[in-house]
Amino acid sequence: MARVEVFTTLVCPYCVRAKQLLDSLGASYEEIRIDQDDAKRQEMMSRSGRRTVPQIFINGESIGGCDDLYDLHRAGQLQPKLSA
Repeated sequence: MARVEVFTTLVCPYCVRAKQLLDSLGASYEEIRIDQDDAKRQEMMSRSGRRTVPQIFINGESIGGCDDLYDLHRAGQLQPKLSA
């Protein structure tokens, strides 16, 4: 099973949508709240090159945000990544 990390904040509708998709696929993930931990915010920005949430990583690979996750799913590329 893939290691999935989702960097989020509490009041982010895109974070909710991304987690809903992962939940619907039965994927387990680690949610990392950056609104409570500035070091985690810095880690997210350093790893992804982005400042927005969510930022999603699968096995260390930056997937991007919510729209990127849904694009991968529509293209049939998300499930293979989650199964790796």
